[in-house]
Amino acid sequence: MSQQPLAQSDQKSDQSNQQQNNQNQHNNSVGKTQLPQRNLLLRIALYIIKFFHLLLVIFKGFYLVFSKKLYKNPNDPSNTRYVQYFCRELSSVFNVKVQVHGEIARHPALWVSNHISWLDVAVLGSGARVFFLAKAEVASWPIIGKLARWGGTLFIRRGSGDSALIKDQITEFLKQDSPVLFFPEATTTDGTRVKKVHGKLLESAIEAQKPVQICLIAYVNHQGQLDNIIPFIGNQGFVQNLTQVLQMPVVTAHLVALPAIDSREHTVQSLTALVQKEMQEGLEKLHQEVLA
Repeated sequence: MSQQPLAQSDQKSDQSNQQQNNQNQHNNSVGKTQLPQRNLLLRIALYIIKFFHLLLVIFKGFYLVFSKKLYKNPNDPSNTRYVQYFCRELSSVFNVKVQVHGEIARHPALWVSNHISWLDVAVLGSGARVFFLAKAEVASWPIIGKLARWGGTLFIRRGSGDSALIKDQITEFLKQDSPVLFFPEATTTDGTRVKKVHGKLLESAIEAQKPVQICLIAYVNHQGQLDNIIPFIGNQGFVQNLTQVLQMPVVTAHLVALPAIDSREHTVQSLTALVQKEMQEGLEKLHQEVLA
């Protein structure tokens, strides 16, 4: 009669120990990246230098658009090579060195990735030849909106029933062999784990009969630990995060692509579950390889 309560007690103890182990692993993997000590004048000088570096990269972007005539057919899949070059230049502005592990395939697919920062777009674009999604409002932004449109960014209209509308638009892009990337967690994390995967948009791959390609990112500082400055999380404002990113030492963004998943063999539910599993296990494996 007393064995069942005892078994339940042991189970709760095991769960508690597992949670404690996970918390200890979290504390050990996330480092405290130290910002160089600079007075106000040096910080201002740094921001000015970075601003002009960014302007130079934007100029290069427009040069590519017009010299290669990308504006004539911005969503041509072959244009992703120029998006990749621009993203590599952009990553250098923000002190991020991208290191690709293994090969990253070049095929029309629905690409997904874990989401840590606004820098993820530049990092993923540096390693993978993909187009990105953006809100339709971005197209009207001065300068950046034009560059994004001519560079092949896929603008998503928003309205009632957002997920269904966006899913249909992504499906059409995939049917045209345009590789599209989105973040299925729908929010940013500190990089230690993968949050719940929202699978509604994965249906696009099934309907277009295209594979799902998972890419994973880990930002690692000089101490060999996960960087704590780049993650754009909590109540932190964009300007605050940006100023810290501009000041930080060079951080390495480790990028790896997993084997593609054939979506034709799945329902939305089974595909979502598999993507969740593959992303979490893949991120844990990447951490084992790159963290000290």
